[in-house]
Amino acid sequence: MTLEYNLLATTEKITMGAASSQLWMNLRAVGDEEPKVNKTRIRGIIQGYTTLDPVEAIYLMREHMENEPDRYNKLFRVMPVLTWVDTSIEAIVAEVENQKTKMGDGETFRITLEKRRTELSSLEFIDPVAAVIDNPVNLSEPDWVVLIEVMGDKTGVSVIPADAMLNVQKERVGLSA
Repeated sequence: MTLEYNLLATTEKITMGAASSQLWMNLRAVGDEEPKVNKTRIRGIIQGYTTLDPVEAIYLMREHMENEPDRYNKLFRVMPVLTWVDTSIEAIVAEVENQKTKMGDGETFRITLEKRRTELSSLEFIDPVAAVIDNPVNLSEPDWVVLIEVMGDKTGVSVIPADAMLNVQKERVGLSA
């Protein structure tokens, strides 16, 4: 996996090509003049690069989706990746320590872990990461999400506002109501 990619998207295994095109076109539509999108070796996972701030790109795509929901029908979720590290507990914890300073005192957090191509258990990741964050945990409505995307020997780490992930399927349902 190329570490320059700062977005991950999920889709059905059989629609990876169409979903890749949608992600590229939607990034262009929200103002990115040079996005890059590629399929990964992990079926159902697309990697993207935006010249925009990746969190801002998510907000812009959410706004764009409100007006043109059909341009997102092949995508499931789109998530920012702020930093890539080697898949080791030590490297992940160190990066979370770097990024946790964005959280204010008393603001809540949740850890969201997506594991692909690793033998490590979820608790082997979650317990040491949670141990370095003093803020209170809120699993249902956190202020912040510590997003850990394990992709084999590389892991994406992002401490982001809770609304900085685009859950296309869930949010499109709300648009049609």
